Amino acid sequence: MIQLPHYLAVSAILFALGLFGVVTRRNAIGMLMGIELMLNAANINFVAFGKQFIGPLGNVAGLQGQIFALIVITLAACEAAVGLAIILQLYRNLHTVDPDQVAQMKW
Repeated sequence: MIQLPHYLAVSAILFALGLFGVVTRRNAIGMLMGIELMLNAANINFVAFGKQFIGPLGNVAGLQGQIFALIVITLAACEAAVGLAIILQLYRNLHTVDPDQVAQMKW
């Protein structure tokens, strides 16, 4: 039977991979993918803890983790849409998606 430590191990591995992707990537799209992996790791934690710890309200309290996960999924979709729109505009103006070259842009 899969228990809480298994979920936490998978979540920690997924978060570490996302952090590695954000730190080592040299283009903005790869960095956004790393952020998505970290948000998915948080979702796994929310659902795992919501399943594990049922509060005084019974099964209704177990849904809190799933509700938080749905909120995070919604925020991740918004982040991806806005991030990709910004990246597309930067590519149109600067012809690159390298964050180092974008950081050199002055007003």
